Amino acid sequence: MKNSKPEVSVIKMYAAREEIYPRETTGRYASLRWLCVWLTQLAFYGLPWLSWNGRQALLFDLAARKFYIFGIVLWPQDFIYLAVLLIICAYLLFLVTAIAGRVWCGFSCPQTVYTEIFLWIERVIEGKRSARMRLDKQPASLAKLAKKSAKHMAWGAVALWTGFTFVGYFTPIRELAQQVVALTLGPWQMFWVLFYSFATYGNAGWLREQVCKYMCPYARFQSSMFDKDSLIISYDRKRGEPRGMSNKRSAAAGLSFGACIDCSMCVQVCPVGIDIRDGLQYECIGCAACVDACNSVMDKIGSARGLVRYTTDNALANNLSVKEVRRRALRPRVLIYGAILAAIVIVFFTALTMRTPLKLDVIRDRGAMGREVEDGMIENVYRLQIMNTSEQAHQYKISVSGIESLELATPDEVSLQGTETRAVPVRVRAAAGHGEPGSNEISFSLQAVDDASLRVTEHAVFFVPR
Repeated sequence: MKNSKPEVSVIKMYAAREEIYPRETTGRYASLRWLCVWLTQLAFYGLPWLSWNGRQALLFDLAARKFYIFGIVLWPQDFIYLAVLLIICAYLLFLVTAIAGRVWCGFSCPQTVYTEIFLWIERVIEGKRSARMRLDKQPASLAKLAKKSAKHMAWGAVALWTGFTFVGYFTPIRELAQQVVALTLGPWQMFWVLFYSFATYGNAGWLREQVCKYMCPYARFQSSMFDKDSLIISYDRKRGEPRGMSNKRSAAAGLSFGACIDCSMCVQVCPVGIDIRDGLQYECIGCAACVDACNSVMDKIGSARGLVRYTTDNALANNLSVKEVRRRALRPRVLIYGAILAAIVIVFFTALTMRTPLKLDVIRDRGAMGREVEDGMIENVYRLQIMNTSEQAHQYKISVSGIESLELATPDEVSLQGTETRAVPVRVRAAAGHGEPGSNEISFSLQAVDDASLRVTEHAVFFVPR
């Protein structure tokens, strides 16, 4: 018996990407998706150019450590508000996902939005799906090079404008535009503009569905927020199977087919290249392109719409009515998410509206614990870090209390412009014999002269030598 060599098999841990050519579709959800594209991009590109009180309405000025959100000015000490705002966005995403699945991914996610824009540019320059497929199979030619170059130049222009706008949220965008025109852009600004431009160009132009499949963490843990009453895009297998086109020949052969004619239109329009008829898959972004495509086919063959539709697992399994599906939407999970979200929102806006636009920090001079001055009084030195977090100038009166005969030995008034921070050195004195030897608790108060509601108090320690 001859010795045979062992067979060698190669197992690939990563499948090579197959190019996806999504077919353009029209319908209710396609129109809604483009409405979201317009709304999100008008907001993204337009907000940095809005003015408020003579400055940029929305600006996260990292250099000055000030965050301007329309009429609100937040400082590093107010970071808790930004953190709570992110928590609100997260809970809102959880709530929407529990009710309606991945509608965020399918309609408003930046990856979906910019992929839609880049696909539109591709269709305008290279043609429809079949034309793009033929073009990619053609050998190199001047015509092919011209179309590909035009497409990538258009992609690059959109990506550069996107990167420039994104940086404009962190650097005053009008100054940024002047620096770009004058070719005086700083190295860090240049880096971040190019970085986000490259990210937009790469993600929306090249990676596309790969981002949703392999890079986005949301696709991986979304199932933990789903249940059998969450709205998902589903194929009605009871109605659609077996697949095939009924005609005279099939009728003569005694064959009976379901509503699905196996035209594969739902696959051709899918931006991630899946077949929704295989059931719910984590790659599905919920864009509903397959719903529009299937409905258009049903209209053409004179069949009822809804073979592929937004529905729930319970509705498909138990033939529930639309009214029953809506009633089941108010289930414990949704109510809990909604209650938590409502509580956080109420607390957030209450704290934001009650926030005093004035901050005071007291730092005692540790170089001198307490000293006796020429008139026999005990003196301590402090530095008051005063922050006027509003955009109006104010004059403030400083007072101190806590020990009998305690008084300021420095001017008791200070003026600050809007959003100004100033360190004010102050000397505090008390008569000898007043106060216990060692540490004594005192309080500094800061009161706006022109506004009685602007008042803050900060505790400190007055040291009396033993």
